[in-house]
Amino acid sequence: MLDRLVMLTALSIHALVFSGFFENIIFLSAISSWFFAQLIKAIIVLLDNRKKSMREIMVTFIWRTGGMPSSHAALVSGMTTAVAFSEGVDSNLFIVSFFIALIIMRDAMGVRRSSGIQGKTLNVLGRKMAERLAIEFHPIKEVQGHTPLEVILGALLGIFIATALANL
Repeated sequence: MLDRLVMLTALSIHALVFSGFFENIIFLSAISSWFFAQLIKAIIVLLDNRKKSMREIMVTFIWRTGGMPSSHAALVSGMTTAVAFSEGVDSNLFIVSFFIALIIMRDAMGVRRSSGIQGKTLNVLGRKMAERLAIEFHPIKEVQGHTPLEVILGALLGIFIATALANL
């Protein structure tokens, strides 16, 4: 009986901690910004090519990187905006969030985009060499980064969502 009471108390404490997580404006802003960016991305994929399978659309919604708008930019700008509203722009947490957001958005446009372009180029060369030499070729993953417009629109989406949540 005592063991059961201890277990129920522990579960109640975990539930309270977990429910507080979903009341946190920073968490809600970040996750909502990511969710809506991915949703918009999946809708664009669906409208762009109606022959996409439901599985492909779900993979885009849940996991795929690249595309319009940047979910990375939406998440970090939503998080940073929410920190500004809850902690103030003069807080240490805002400064750290701001610079992490800049690094992530710059990386999405720079390093990730460059490696995606290089991956595509290597795959083209590999296919041509495989055809010419009659050898087997296994393409490498073409990691997609973002164009500046995709990052800007993702960032604006995150700022808008965090502002809306902060003012509700």
